Amino acid sequence: MKPTLMSAAILAISLLLGTPSAEAHAKKEATQPADGAVLEISPSAIALRFDMPMRVTLISLTDQDGTAHDLTRTDNMQPVSEFSATPPELPTGQYTVQWRGLAADGHPMQGAFSFEISK
Repeated sequence: MKPTLMSAAILAISLLLGTPSAEAHAKKEATQPADGAVLEISPSAIALRFDMPMRVTLISLTDQDGTAHDLTRTDNMQPVSEFSATPPELPTGQYTVQWRGLAADGHPMQGAFSFEISK
């Protein structure tokens, strides 16, 4: 093989072998409420679903004014595939949930989603 063909073949094999590890990281599959949802009533739960166990290390709920609203969690900081926390009764407004976690594969993750309550 010529050096350029050899280099191209090595690069192609490296890319193919590298792809599975990139796909092995944990992923957020769903949120409750769904990102961008407009609700008529306060949600009974703030929830996240992951494709592998995740230790949620931070979860916060703030409104459009930046006021924090307490969430009651029951996971005891243990890795879970389905995380849920109970919010207080929320008034009309826009809300943002921010979260951070550590997946079972050691991969740190973070994200945010928002919803609105409009009566």
